[in-house]
Amino acid sequence: MAIDTTETTSASPTVHSPLGTRLSTRDKLVLFVLCAAQFMVALDFSVLNVALPVLGKDLGMSQSALQWAVTAFALPSGGFLLLFGRIGDLYGRRRLFLTGLALFGTASLLATFAWDPASFLTGRALQGLGAAAIVPTGMSLLTTTFPEGPARDRALGISGTLLSLGFTVGMVAGGVLTDVLSWRSTMGLLSVFALIVLPLAPGLLPESRTPDRPRLDVPGAVTVTGGLLALIYALSTAAERGFGGTDVIVTLAAGVLLLAAFVYVESRAHAPLVSLPMLRRRTVAWGNLGGLVTFSMMSTVVFVLTLYLQETLGLSAFETGLVFGVQGVMSAVAGVYAPKVIGRFGARRTLVGSLAGQGLFVAGLVLLNAHTWSIWLATAAVSLASMCHLGAIISYGLTVTSGVPDEEQGLATGLVTSTQQVGLTIGIPLLGVLATTSSDLLAGVHTVLALDAVIVLAAAVLVATGLGRDRSRPVEAEALGLR
Repeated sequence: MAIDTTETTSASPTVHSPLGTRLSTRDKLVLFVLCAAQFMVALDFSVLNVALPVLGKDLGMSQSALQWAVTAFALPSGGFLLLFGRIGDLYGRRRLFLTGLALFGTASLLATFAWDPASFLTGRALQGLGAAAIVPTGMSLLTTTFPEGPARDRALGISGTLLSLGFTVGMVAGGVLTDVLSWRSTMGLLSVFALIVLPLAPGLLPESRTPDRPRLDVPGAVTVTGGLLALIYALSTAAERGFGGTDVIVTLAAGVLLLAAFVYVESRAHAPLVSLPMLRRRTVAWGNLGGLVTFSMMSTVVFVLTLYLQETLGLSAFETGLVFGVQGVMSAVAGVYAPKVIGRFGARRTLVGSLAGQGLFVAGLVLLNAHTWSIWLATAAVSLASMCHLGAIISYGLTVTSGVPDEEQGLATGLVTSTQQVGLTIGIPLLGVLATTSSDLLAGVHTVLALDAVIVLAAAVLVATGLGRDRSRPVEAEALGLR
């Protein structure tokens, strides 16, 4: 179904040169607004982690209830991504983006001034709902504002860098803010970000409108949203209590059945929420597999290394944050050079190479032991793995969205961000639990890291085979000035 996107292909009257990557002042401002919003959401994934014990004591939350501080955000942020991505396509991406920003900022204030567990968890859930609106619409606004080619490569490179950096900065900032001020300042920081971005966005971002308002695929929306909610709940809960609980088994089964029903519904829908032919595209299917693996396995590495550095080597939370701070700096460096690498070798080959590099550097972490020199090995290996991880993030996003019409960019980026959210959610429950339940933590860490490396390397082989040969001509990359 065609959608009028004449107002969405550029953020300004400036015509983008197909042979250059120089951005106009307005383009830079648009990129700042979109990336600041993505950074804010990435920050929210990690800024609260270090503060959880203090938060629990302040609000009277039990140790077992603390998982809901994370799950309350993850459920709506992952469950509603596809739905909100499609609503943005049909009824206006900018409108939904601004609504999500306003909701996220208001929810952050509620969480900042929460007076009991219920008010705090309500704020976290509303934050997740706002994030579900911000992420897919922000990404689709970016991909429709910057034309396919070097301009989009550069924009996605910056966005991917800030996404990775936001997660790392959150880990460091969370500990500092909690020690210096209180846990409430971690939530207050997010509301400040929203207050900065929200006034700038309306005058800079383009709107997309559809001339005819097609009916939303309600059965598809219900089944995919319910399926994702059930799946994320089951995996998040399993991370804390294992897979033996009745609620975990029931919701996991319900999630699988609902997602299977979603595929059936979409195959018969007149105006489906997800185009099954799109899912059958090699670039979409295999690109998202690469994204799922790189996110899930890297989140697992960060989790088990945090345990290892503090429990085995005895580092403080602040010292652990410094290790991941180096990782963040190296990821930022990778973000600068990733578009140039993609311009030279193509997104597909960069994705495969990045996955292979991530797997090999994670394999090096198996050499960690209880001696203090392992801090240097851990810092170097995780930083290099994160550089490859950043390359995989950018190249999988480009692989999935390249060649997709503007009217379906919200759907494509919704798939990209759903993959990201599910990846961040499933890695720790599937592998991290092997470290937390092991009688010997170091042996458990070694097991997790070895399996992690094998999975990433296997994914590199599968993605390389599934995508086939990248037929982009080297002369094009040379003409684009990215060599």
